[in-house]
Amino acid sequence: MLKHVGFLSMLIAATVNAQDRPAVATGADCLVARHLHLLEGKRVGMIINHTSRLSSGEFLLDSLQHAGIAVTALFGPEHGIRGAAGAGENVSDGIDARSGVPVFSLYGERNKPTAEMLKNVDVLLYDIQDVGARFYTYISTLKLCMDAAAERQIPFVVLDRPNPLGAGMDGPVLEDSLRSFVGIGPLPVVYGMTCGELATFMNRSGWLDGGRNVDLRVMWMEGWERSMDWSATGLPWIAPSPNIPTPETAVVYPATCFLEATNVSEGRGTAAPFFLLGAPFLDADALCAGLNARRLPGVSFVPSQFTPASSKHAGEVCHGVKIEVRDRSMFRPVLTGLVVISELLRQRPALVKLNHRWFGKLLGKGSVASFLEKGGDPLDLQGEWNAENADFLKGCVEILHYPSK
Repeated sequence: MLKHVGFLSMLIAATVNAQDRPAVATGADCLVARHLHLLEGKRVGMIINHTSRLSSGEFLLDSLQHAGIAVTALFGPEHGIRGAAGAGENVSDGIDARSGVPVFSLYGERNKPTAEMLKNVDVLLYDIQDVGARFYTYISTLKLCMDAAAERQIPFVVLDRPNPLGAGMDGPVLEDSLRSFVGIGPLPVVYGMTCGELATFMNRSGWLDGGRNVDLRVMWMEGWERSMDWSATGLPWIAPSPNIPTPETAVVYPATCFLEATNVSEGRGTAAPFFLLGAPFLDADALCAGLNARRLPGVSFVPSQFTPASSKHAGEVCHGVKIEVRDRSMFRPVLTGLVVISELLRQRPALVKLNHRWFGKLLGKGSVASFLEKGGDPLDLQGEWNAENADFLKGCVEILHYPSK
């Protein structure tokens, strides 16, 4: 009888564990579960941040060190390896107090690993949760680290993670003259790939400096499909930066991030960054009515009043709107963001200021700021960008790894 009770307990425990297991296993999960032999006997450099965790919650660095893997260097992107730095804040070199491993900043004086930083590295490992927008700087760090690895013939391993925006592509492909750290190459604003797919695309498309190729290995996820909302993955959401606190924020980020190029708050310093937009000189009801009259697909707006604790208009009462995504499958974030700016310019032309240089870098098109200031309708640009997206998709479809069921 006791044997049967013991077996039943084991069966129940196994069933509970299976039910608790996320639907998606990340590249990091797959590496630790089955592929650590790829790192054994090698000096490993890790390009990581605070999102570099297994689905169990364990920090990947800790897991590798516990397994006896020799981690000899850490490379930190914007916000640092522990996610403590604010947006745009320089991150310094040092020693990681918890692991004792040297840390080299890739956000500050330099964005690319140097030969000196890589002298004790046999393989580079990249594991960072991204949000799927071109101007989010982690993909720039990815490309520049691949450059450094290719130059020194160091193998490069990408541990894949979900793209919270899924398969959709939106917005113009970056003009070559506008390349920067917020636009590392000719991608749409919303590019519809995971970091593993993007690394593969970069490697095969001649993106790396000097036309080089890197010895690339992608540790693909298991169970992920492009149609998945984040909640369907079963994975915990770890905010990849302080102002992307939820996966829903990642969805609206490619729309309202364009407000960074204006004197209107994009909600930084509030509990709902990128959902809220406003300024002391706006009329909330008029802005809401004007935006809803545009009948943008999948989205609506409600009047809002808020007081940012930091960033633009800190401590001032701002009048504006809150964005509400009603249907993700219909929502066009780039179109939405440009319509918001065009409506702001229409309603308060003397007070709303648009930084042409910064806006051009974010959008990837240098002529659109003037177009909007002259009263141009963003809907007139949509056909051109749709054609660009279709051409881009043709060029990358062969490297797409995951299904779109």
